[in-house]
Amino acid sequence: MYNFKIITYLKIIFLISFISILVAYFIEYILGYQPCNLCLIERIPYGLALILIIFNYVFSKNKYFFIVLLILTFLFSFIISFYHLGIEQGFFEESAVCGLKNSSEIISKEELLKQLQVKNVSCKDVTFRIFGFSLTTINIIISLFIIFILSKIFINYEKFKK
Repeated sequence: MYNFKIITYLKIIFLISFISILVAYFIEYILGYQPCNLCLIERIPYGLALILIIFNYVFSKNKYFFIVLLILTFLFSFIISFYHLGIEQGFFEESAVCGLKNSSEIISKEELLKQLQVKNVSCKDVTFRIFGFSLTTINIIISLFIIFILSKIFINYEKFKK
């Protein structure tokens, strides 16, 4: 691994996170592929990483703390993506997260019938692939890559701080 400064690695992670969110919205709104509920949840760590890295620049006194938060953020991303991949491959059953959208707003049988007519994307259906990989699989790879980089920085913090 190259011995860049911590700021350089954070810029790379910021860029990866920004591009990931842009690609997700491009696939959803420009190409027209509907994401499932877990796909939407998988975007959260990337947005949170963007916010954390911006906060790191504003409050740059404690980079160590922000690195730990970023590791936890992408660990969450990995766990959610791994669970989603398990659902796609049939290893896990779909949970309530994959069910009806906004079920708290359903008050009448007419509302329920309207909700049932809207086609919800199942978490086990892969609607979009890149090079034969589902976006969940790509998310696992990206999350592991970022966790690896951040863990190296965490372990060798004094060396990277120079």
